[in-house]
Amino acid sequence: MLHLRITCPVEVTDAVLDTLRKDPGVVHLTVLRGAAVDPPGDVVQADVVREAADGILAELCELGIDHVGAITLESLDTVLSDAADAAALAAPGDPADAVVWDELIARTGDDSRLTLTFLAFLTLACLIAVVGVVTDSPITVVGAMVVGPEFAPLAALAVGLVLRRGDLIRRAALALGVGFPLAMLIAAAGTLLGEWVGLIDTAVISSLQQVDFIYQVGPFSLILALLAGAAGMLSLTSARSAVLIGVFISVTTVPAAAFAVVALSTGAWRTALESTLQLLVNLAGITVAGILVLMLRTRRDNGNLRRPLVDG
Repeated sequence: MLHLRITCPVEVTDAVLDTLRKDPGVVHLTVLRGAAVDPPGDVVQADVVREAADGILAELCELGIDHVGAITLESLDTVLSDAADAAALAAPGDPADAVVWDELIARTGDDSRLTLTFLAFLTLACLIAVVGVVTDSPITVVGAMVVGPEFAPLAALAVGLVLRRGDLIRRAALALGVGFPLAMLIAAAGTLLGEWVGLIDTAVISSLQQVDFIYQVGPFSLILALLAGAAGMLSLTSARSAVLIGVFISVTTVPAAAFAVVALSTGAWRTALESTLQLLVNLAGITVAGILVLMLRTRRDNGNLRRPLVDG
């Protein structure tokens, strides 16, 4: 269940209440007259079953609440209420299958920004992967997969392409287009430094046995990327974030980038090319799978794709 809070001018409060009252998925309706200070007006609160949230948000936006007031939505972990149980039964569908499109847009948009934190995580993931490569340690490589933040911009890219949202596409493309080259450059510097001080012996790249799967491109590379991308997008649209950990350790985006860096430092051009190809195959596969999942979702839900995401 979700908690909905609306700040609105007094002249539209009645219209907001009518919208909420007529939906059987809304319970625990509360009105605080004159409680809002900036912007001035009333505060309306309610609990909403997930299946009804998207339609309610659409109607509230038609009233212009997102422009003259504010709409906030947050998840509730525990709700003990017979009314809430009845609302869940009355709403069509299952909460796990419901997509709150505004929530998805906001989540992918925020997580795909090119920030210092995003760059730091991606760089650290590449450096961890470099250690995993030169030590022939698959466990360390898996650790790098978990640390990598690249799924967020890939998901945003898929959402932007399906919903024709240029802001999301640009944001995701910037994060990926700047993030990976910069992280690989820093990883290359770290590799050369480690080799110079004697911590890393890049000659071992020719005798790797445990992590050679990173650069070996084959049909299963694409299949795995598609499956992982589909699982990741289903996780985002159904608000089951725990599944994302499995997605992170299923694809070799960050390890492939790191392997390419190590291979280049030793002059293994063919291996570097194969690693780069592996990286591109995984990035493309995840994005395509995300697009396919979203297309099925939008067809089932008939869209409700409306408001632009406000940059901020």
